Amino acid sequence: MYGKTYSYAIQGIDAQKVVVEADVKGGLYKFHIVGLPSNSVKESRNRVSAAIKNSGFRFANHLYTVNLAPADIKKDGVALDIPTALALLSALNQLQTNKLEDFAFIGELALDGSVRPIKGVLPIAVAAWRDKLDGLILPYENAREAAIIEELSIIPITSLNEVINFLEDRIEIEPFKVDKKDIFNHLNDSPVDMFDVKGQYHVKRALEVAAAGGHNLLMIGPPGSGKTMLARRIPTILPSLTLEESIETTKIHSVAGLTSGRQGVITSRPFRSPHHTISDVALIGGGSYPKPGEVSLSHNGVLFLDELPEFKKSVLEVLRQPLEDEVVTISRATQSLEFPAKFMLVASMNPCPCGYYGSEVKGHTCNCSISQIQKYRSRISGPLLDRIDIHVEVPAVKYDELSNMPTGEKSAIIRKRVNNSRKIQLERFANDDIFSNSQMNPKQIRKYCKLDNESKLILQNAMDKMGLSARAFDRILKVSRTIADLENSEDIKVNHISEAVQYRSLDQKFWE
Repeated sequence: MYGKTYSYAIQGIDAQKVVVEADVKGGLYKFHIVGLPSNSVKESRNRVSAAIKNSGFRFANHLYTVNLAPADIKKDGVALDIPTALALLSALNQLQTNKLEDFAFIGELALDGSVRPIKGVLPIAVAAWRDKLDGLILPYENAREAAIIEELSIIPITSLNEVINFLEDRIEIEPFKVDKKDIFNHLNDSPVDMFDVKGQYHVKRALEVAAAGGHNLLMIGPPGSGKTMLARRIPTILPSLTLEESIETTKIHSVAGLTSGRQGVITSRPFRSPHHTISDVALIGGGSYPKPGEVSLSHNGVLFLDELPEFKKSVLEVLRQPLEDEVVTISRATQSLEFPAKFMLVASMNPCPCGYYGSEVKGHTCNCSISQIQKYRSRISGPLLDRIDIHVEVPAVKYDELSNMPTGEKSAIIRKRVNNSRKIQLERFANDDIFSNSQMNPKQIRKYCKLDNESKLILQNAMDKMGLSARAFDRILKVSRTIADLENSEDIKVNHISEAVQYRSLDQKFWE
């Protein structure tokens, strides 16, 4: 006796269609699962058999074989519980329906036959729609996330009995629907605002430039100067997520199990702030069954590394490749997976181990030796520093600024200018397959970052005096292009290149 259902297995941030085949023969009780199952998939035989019995069906002592095809792809997780149970019941002739080939099934089974939510629902919904299935039957808690794919019929269930009654036409279940407009109405809601930060006007300007062009940024200043506070407000001035970006971001977080049933789709740009004790695998991603790391969870958002020199050197060095390629490639003996990693790197650090080198605040005197300061700063390699476009000093805030009411612009006003700048960039790069100035390659830099003679002279003097690398030269041109876009200027002018050079001055001041 034979039964078959369709399901999906997560591969990276995408889903691979899986055919669940069940064969039942008489004999002594044995239950085999084949097709490269992980331990969690192998354990499903105990969950499935108990759920079938406790749902009122017969599960006699036979030889049960479940094959997960294609057999050369690893399957992990608990999403295959429901399709396995349905395939077995079909093989046992206890499920009479012709709908099994119309739907995909996912969900974990409890021992009493109830259904529990799973990870990675949105990639599965996208794949089911791509494969032109009629619908996706899944746990009720996962329905909101999957329903963002409006072209696919999403059928939420709470138990094994409920899905069987639905398949045998004994009950009707209305497809789950969500209102996209209502979801995105709260896109810009945030408990924090750039207006909250007192003083630091030149730092806010640097953050605006970084947000407008998608540039990486490093803030250097003493403890308590507001570096973390400023960093946490960067998402409030970044451009709004598009629907495509929202779906792509949600897929990554869904695979990592970071989406909730109530939240569903992610509508605000991610802000990830891992502790400096993080391992390189946790940062970049990986594992025996590769999962996205912090750099991929920051995709389309911000990765904030507070106290940058405190991170292990090996951890910082693995950042270099995703910063350049905007993708993380994880290779294993049997497969190679890619995780997107298009993020804005924001880092902060103290100027020395005690944090008060060069401080003008009374009572805060640096006691670090020259060798201690050099050792502290040398933890950040030159190649990594070159990949950070903007370096800005964050001094301690003075008393008169702290004692007064906050002044300055709200995040919404800054975001308008950032959005206008991004619109200019989207029009400029319409045929280049990039979206922001920070993504320009050398050929595009030569095309879009032409300088007049006076600007060339300023840049040449800066390169000679500061000893900047060729990569730093390109970064200056990209930042100057963004500054010009913020002023709606077609040409890069002297003041634009001068401001961009200023954002590299820390190369000389702190690392010479």
